[in-house]
Amino acid sequence: MAAQQVRLALNYKGIAHDSIALPQNDDAIWFELGIARADLALQIPGQTILSDAAYILRNLDDLAGGTAIFNGLIDDAAWQALLAWHNHAQALCERLYAPVLPAFSDIGADERDMAAYKNGVLHHFGMSVEALSNDRYDGFAQLAAQSHLNPLAQHLAKHRYYLNGTLSACDIVIACDLFPLQLLDGVTMPLDLMYYIQRVESACNSSLRAGLISQH
Repeated sequence: MAAQQVRLALNYKGIAHDSIALPQNDDAIWFELGIARADLALQIPGQTILSDAAYILRNLDDLAGGTAIFNGLIDDAAWQALLAWHNHAQALCERLYAPVLPAFSDIGADERDMAAYKNGVLHHFGMSVEALSNDRYDGFAQLAAQSHLNPLAQHLAKHRYYLNGTLSACDIVIACDLFPLQLLDGVTMPLDLMYYIQRVESACNSSLRAGLISQH
């Protein structure tokens, strides 16, 4: 989802770019890029490769121009508060993401990638993908309480976007954090959050369902 954040930001800015899947298990690719394995690798001509999504979103206005997503829209205190919300929920989000990420072709379309992914999940969480799927109801209930999803939904329904009624990097982070939760069987997000994610996708001329093996 970190790569999705950057993709949405570039689309919103109207900046043409190539999006290339980078297999996590192909060491040669990462050696050639000269960086450690990461969730994304952004190569801006004439600059070093960047792999930290939060840094990219914070600095993309200066790095690439286009429609602003940060400068003049977000003060540092609001950005740090949003990142604190994101970081606080990240570990629980990753557990909830684990059963649904194989629905994306980058993972689920290749048997070797899928096997490597399942082994990685088991090593990281000490639980299989299937076991994490069975734990999704309690996990989502924890996340909803911990991240104040209902008050957040009410705020976004009233103001349309997180800050000042205008799309910003904050909205890209929130939408990408919450989108995979819609793919959890039997788990229902607040309807206002689902509408909000659609607003962000439309504003960015993007679909977070891009890459799903099944579009249903």
